[in-house]
Amino acid sequence: MQAGRFDEAVDWLQSAHQIAMELGTGYWMQLVDGNLGWAYYQLGDDEKALEQFLDAEKNAARLGDIRDELKWITTAGYVYHDSGDKDRAAQSYRQALFLARQIDSKEDTVNALEDLARVSVETGKLDEASAYLDQVTSMERASGKGLSGYVTLTQGMLAVARHQYQQSETLFRSVQHDLASPTTTRLGAGIELAELFELEGNIKAAEQTYKATLATFESARAQLRNENSRLPFAANATGIYDHYIHLLVEQGRGEEALAAADQSRARTLAQGLGIAESKTTYHPSTLNPRQIAQSSGATLLFYWLGRQHSYLWAITPEKIALFPLPAQKEIAARVERYRKALLDAEDPLQTGNEDGQALYQLLVAPAAKLIRSDSPVMILADGALNQLNFETLLAPGPGVSPHVTAKAGAGAHYWIDDQTLLSAPSLELLAAARPAAGGNRNLLLLGNPVTASAEYPSLPLFGLEMTQISRHFAARHAAVFAGQQATPAAYLTSNPAQYAYIHFVSHAIASRVDPLDSAIILSGTTFSGVKTGEESYKLYAREIMQHPIDARLVTISACYGSGTRSYAGEGLVGLSWAFLRAGAHNVIGALWEVSDDSTPRLMDALYQGLADGQNPATALRRAKLSILHSPGRFRAPYYWAPFQIYTRR
Repeated sequence: MQAGRFDEAVDWLQSAHQIAMELGTGYWMQLVDGNLGWAYYQLGDDEKALEQFLDAEKNAARLGDIRDELKWITTAGYVYHDSGDKDRAAQSYRQALFLARQIDSKEDTVNALEDLARVSVETGKLDEASAYLDQVTSMERASGKGLSGYVTLTQGMLAVARHQYQQSETLFRSVQHDLASPTTTRLGAGIELAELFELEGNIKAAEQTYKATLATFESARAQLRNENSRLPFAANATGIYDHYIHLLVEQGRGEEALAAADQSRARTLAQGLGIAESKTTYHPSTLNPRQIAQSSGATLLFYWLGRQHSYLWAITPEKIALFPLPAQKEIAARVERYRKALLDAEDPLQTGNEDGQALYQLLVAPAAKLIRSDSPVMILADGALNQLNFETLLAPGPGVSPHVTAKAGAGAHYWIDDQTLLSAPSLELLAAARPAAGGNRNLLLLGNPVTASAEYPSLPLFGLEMTQISRHFAARHAAVFAGQQATPAAYLTSNPAQYAYIHFVSHAIASRVDPLDSAIILSGTTFSGVKTGEESYKLYAREIMQHPIDARLVTISACYGSGTRSYAGEGLVGLSWAFLRAGAHNVIGALWEVSDDSTPRLMDALYQGLADGQNPATALRRAKLSILHSPGRFRAPYYWAPFQIYTRR
């Protein structure tokens, strides 16, 4: 940890955690939990970090260990601070200051004062901030220590707030060049310095500073060894990209802003596929977005959600148009409300759901004139938009359903009636797309497993779906593993790279804490030489990634196949992401729980479309439309909309 190799630290700490559990030692448990939290925090994984900090704080308090209790209270405050909850952060820091003075710890007192100074500057309480900093300076001078980079950064922020620009520039530069300061502190100094230059109207210096700060980030990222570390670490650059993109847009350089935004996207996925190399400096790609739209045969809608400014780039073979959008918070709130309505099995078309209509007006309507009805639309989502199926948005005008009779009536229809939609990770991945090798129609079908536990019961319609899918393939072209034969080992040893279509009919779990622990639930293995116990019936995302495939389509007919955890730049990470990472060209995964009643019908229609020569996106859309425009409850989006197709073409 002291060397800044936090991904390696996680490995050692997880081993220490296991030993502490076996020994049953409360002291070591809280120490390991807290240090794990710090490693996750430095890697940008705030969610995991907060969980570890709160567990450590609770255990330290139970043991009466005040010093460690205040340490974990403080670090939890860092997470609250980063999430924008300044009041809760300040509360944590004040509590830590009280405990530090209670045990007469000068070091912990200084740390708490530093943190209170920072949050006071950010909330405009400049006199309070100055008083806290004066106390820190006095204590550090008395001890013979120099000021930390964190304190110097806070002093610079206070100087900016007081319009002392020359002093603040000097302070920010000193932090930038202090290699003893953590990477996150140096990145913070870079953002502050660039914003200072913007404030002074020195746009050239601001741009150079943003690029230099991104280079610092890239250098740190290049040292990380694996996906577990790279995925959350990207969050450390989100604020830098956000400010830089806005600067470029304000300068009328929209296409450069698009290139910068794409530079932040799907980096871990692209590196895993060998499409992008690890970088130690910042160099945005020189892609031709219009050419990518041409080769994709689609209109591309590329979104960037920023804290204060969001953007949509609509890309066609003829032009690139840029549209401003509301701030991330407003869009995310509408997405969350609309998603809740969908999961409650509401039919937004019947109820005239306001969020469904507003989201269409915000996210699609600005670019509507550029979208052709005879070509698909690829959504390159960002942030909360990764949880939204755009097909469910309510477009204005009459639809074609004969079953709409309530509020929305002829005034709206689901956007799926107009367009074939796909989700794509980045322009870079689309530009690197190559067709799947060979023209075979081989199918690998696994499912209807023997019940692994009461938590994952076997469902009668599993067997029906397996039968319906296999009917669309000649027996010689289908490898079917059902019941006790449907094991993780069967998939891993079947040479999955030889199949054009791979389909799973089973339960699945999506791990939010560690998305690469998401798994497809299959039958347990009973013979020796392979994993046993609980592990034997789970096909993990991290295993899927390690077995290359070249499938035209992978379908995960299970709940939450798309995952539940979204990472900055990478989108939802789970089973769908893992199959893309393994080499699949298209993956169908679910954004929420799937219906046992409607899913077999949808999948049967999907494979009939594929047999008729339709591409996967068209076949999936037509299968959904057959359910949407049928009478009865299945026309609600809850039943047809969870499945989304992810493509890298």
